[in-house]
Amino acid sequence: MNLQTNIPLQPQRFNQIDYNSKVVVLGSCFSENIGEKFQYYKFQSLQNPFGIQFHPLAIESLITDAINQKEFTEEDIFFHNEQWHCFDAHSRLSNSDKNQLLSQLNTSISITHKFLSDASHVIITLGTAWAYRFIETDTFVANCHKVPQKKFLKELLSVEQITESLDAIVSLVKSVNPNANFVFTVSPVRHIKDGFIENTQSKSHLISAIHQLLSQRAESKYLSYFASYEIMIDELRDYRFYNDDMLHPNNLAINYIWEKFMSVWIKEDAQQTMTEVEIIQKGLSHKAFNPNSEAHQKFIESIQKSIEIVKSKYNHITF
Repeated sequence: MNLQTNIPLQPQRFNQIDYNSKVVVLGSCFSENIGEKFQYYKFQSLQNPFGIQFHPLAIESLITDAINQKEFTEEDIFFHNEQWHCFDAHSRLSNSDKNQLLSQLNTSISITHKFLSDASHVIITLGTAWAYRFIETDTFVANCHKVPQKKFLKELLSVEQITESLDAIVSLVKSVNPNANFVFTVSPVRHIKDGFIENTQSKSHLISAIHQLLSQRAESKYLSYFASYEIMIDELRDYRFYNDDMLHPNNLAINYIWEKFMSVWIKEDAQQTMTEVEIIQKGLSHKAFNPNSEAHQKFIESIQKSIEIVKSKYNHITF
């Protein structure tokens, strides 16, 4: 008896990810989960340089600024609640020192420009179609930074707006990197603060827009959709796969979706290297009862030899 509905997945036929790939991961909080996997397994990757970006217009703005190598100045930041903030960045970049914030913003833009120019894969996770427009400047923001809500207009982005934004993202990156591959996915995290029905409406707009883009560029082998949302909703339709807030996938669910992603997007030989890296990572995190024992010293030597073997194949890997 089969007690689970499974999303049919096939290994990607073209341009799978290996340890020579350079991966940029952008988007919602679920992209953090995927980005952390790439970092743990020592892939060459860049994860949300401006912090979490929930809606497509925020991601488009970041990529536009990175491609154009924008220089952030005092006009782009503001002081609120004893911190300097930028509406284009997540609050984790906020700082009590405005010069440090500007330095971090401009450094992140420079790094993002370099990574996008060299990236083999750009993975974009969309979280919501709801966006906030700052009334004073009539522009959409990536983060409100707890500025009073009366200063914003909350809007549901249409399918057409999202499709145009995604198309612009692809064109922008392709202008500096014609060989980049794109993987679009929708975050399975429910944005219940928007409302249950409103969250469903939002996710449907995101999914429809992605597939509209894929249809418009049907001849392209460099655009793909990964069904992380569908895996969570259909295969893992049980609250035991959620954190205590009943909204975010727990570690079990994240690992399950990551394994599905691996089966589609990670080359087989890279998966073997991932196993070697994981053994090293677990070894390095091991806490010895007796660090001075002969057995532990032999264990350390074994781990060091494993590190040298991996580094001999991929010299960019460091532990």
